[in-house]
Amino acid sequence: MTPTRLLSLALVTPALAVVLVLFVYPLGFSLASAFEPPGGGFGFANFIKAFELYDKDILFTPVLIALSTAIIALVSVAIGGYLTLGGNPVAVAVLAWLYRWPLFVPFIVAAQCMRTFLAKNGLMNNGLVSMGLLDTEQTVGFLDWRGIVATFVWKQTPFVALMVAGAMASLDRSTIDAARNLGASRLRILIEILVPQIRGTLMVGLILSFVTMMSVLSVPLMLSGAAPNLLTVDMAYRINAQGDYGVANALGFISYLMTGIVGWIYLRRSLEERTR
Repeated sequence: MTPTRLLSLALVTPALAVVLVLFVYPLGFSLASAFEPPGGGFGFANFIKAFELYDKDILFTPVLIALSTAIIALVSVAIGGYLTLGGNPVAVAVLAWLYRWPLFVPFIVAAQCMRTFLAKNGLMNNGLVSMGLLDTEQTVGFLDWRGIVATFVWKQTPFVALMVAGAMASLDRSTIDAARNLGASRLRILIEILVPQIRGTLMVGLILSFVTMMSVLSVPLMLSGAAPNLLTVDMAYRINAQGDYGVANALGFISYLMTGIVGWIYLRRSLEERTR
């Protein structure tokens, strides 16, 4: 073996060891433990118990994450489209400066901000009352699934919008100028010219956001105390309150399955596009 190859292996080994010890081994142990009943052996008792206790949450989690992902897609495309096609330079500059700020806010801080903003006596309702748009008795809190969706959209939209805006900015503007010369509106240019060309980048951003939101604990824990809730809250409860690692690992396996299905759909579409 040449010295260059030995040096390469020496540089890669620490990083590989960290991945194996801190990610691969815990992941494999969790997946194997999900199929280990309390009495030992192999079985599906943990999954049966997980569905008996948390069937609504198992359905609620992908629906809520998918809803958040869809809204993120719409808002990100709108931001990227305006940054690319906007006619007011000042508005474009302000939007380009503002939309990235939530990127630097951790999820737990975002949840606390939304909790302060969306509560029944929060900033939003107090502002509406002070403007005379609502009476105090008419105020409603949004500390439930609506608050979770709002927080996810606020936090993850900049990440996807940054990728979408960059992809749109790199496109050949001759097609945009040609469409404008033919009288196409900005909305039509966005939908029929820009979005089809950056569809791959948009899909990558949305899948990464979907996986990220599936793993967030602080947001559902702080914004929604009532059932149904996300699976991360159920896993934390089974471990911290019950010491039930078997059911928690079964719920984790179901979460892996959900994210795996999304990843498989993306890979399948990517392969189909490459073979065309």
